[in-house]
Amino acid sequence: MTVTLADVAARAQVSPATVSRVLNGNYPVAASTRERVLRAVDELDYVLNGPASALAAATSDLVGILVNDIADPFFGIMASAIQAEIGGPGGRAGGERLAVVCNTGGSPERELTYLTLLQRQRAAAVVLTGGAVENAPHAAAVATKLRKLAEAGTRVVLCGRPPAPDTGAIALTFENRGGGKELTEHLIGLGHRRLGYIAGPEERTTTRHRLEGHRAALAAHGIEEDPRWTVHGRYDRRSGYEATLELLRRDPTLTAVVAANDSVALGACAALRESGLRIPEDVSVAGFDDLPFSIDAVPSLTTVRLPLSEAGARAGRIAMGREEAPPGGIATIRGELMVRGSSGVPRG
Repeated sequence: MTVTLADVAARAQVSPATVSRVLNGNYPVAASTRERVLRAVDELDYVLNGPASALAAATSDLVGILVNDIADPFFGIMASAIQAEIGGPGGRAGGERLAVVCNTGGSPERELTYLTLLQRQRAAAVVLTGGAVENAPHAAAVATKLRKLAEAGTRVVLCGRPPAPDTGAIALTFENRGGGKELTEHLIGLGHRRLGYIAGPEERTTTRHRLEGHRAALAAHGIEEDPRWTVHGRYDRRSGYEATLELLRRDPTLTAVVAANDSVALGACAALRESGLRIPEDVSVAGFDDLPFSIDAVPSLTTVRLPLSEAGARAGRIAMGREEAPPGGIATIRGELMVRGSSGVPRG
């Protein structure tokens, strides 16, 4: 049954006019009253109609793009490619679509808040980028939001994110396990047997999948992993720097460092150089993603190239209904190993 403004008013014990004032923000309302109304909106999952011009339509001309960190090239590249596909004409009466990039900062709470706001605005499409948080209650809450968005006519696309079954969302997922395995096998093939690994945040699906690929490669070649060889941190340069110093403290005999992404790899390179070690003569370094700066690093990074721009563009076309969804609603996008100067034969 559709929840009405009157239902919210009854739950909050205020008049419908007060609810309208709170939601439209065009009239001063006491803080305690505003909080009561917003709590009732959340409890009832009330969807705001939005502008009068959108009342007759199932959706508005708004498109939401959720990213973890817009300053991270991984997300910036995808968001730019998505926006390029949805920014042109195609809205009601031939009007422009309005793309809104929502920066969650890695916060599960912000992710849910943005999905709720986009639902209330009757967004035409929502694209979620990057890995998901591995937390059962949060995953269930996100799935509920995605399902309600899809049921209301919003196209939902997951780009570089694992599938969300039974939500109506289309998933373009990266093959992080396979890429992680291929990268580590390349280093093993060069002769490395003592490989440090700098993983991302433990709660992220991308972190787990890439680490699983790394460990699968070690197991396939009979290399027993030492618990000291894995350190978790953020997906940024500073984390790579600090984690590498920690790895060297734990085991100075490591001959290779595999980083969760290219930004982390740059930090690893800086820490190794400051420790008096040469790359790759003393320690090889490998990253993941093949971000634009990777080839210009000194030495250039061995990494796994993910087609971020291509994936983002495809997600944007699917979100706008200009490209067919993949069979079964899921497409797996493989990476490509890029062998460059930062990896070499280990020292004797």
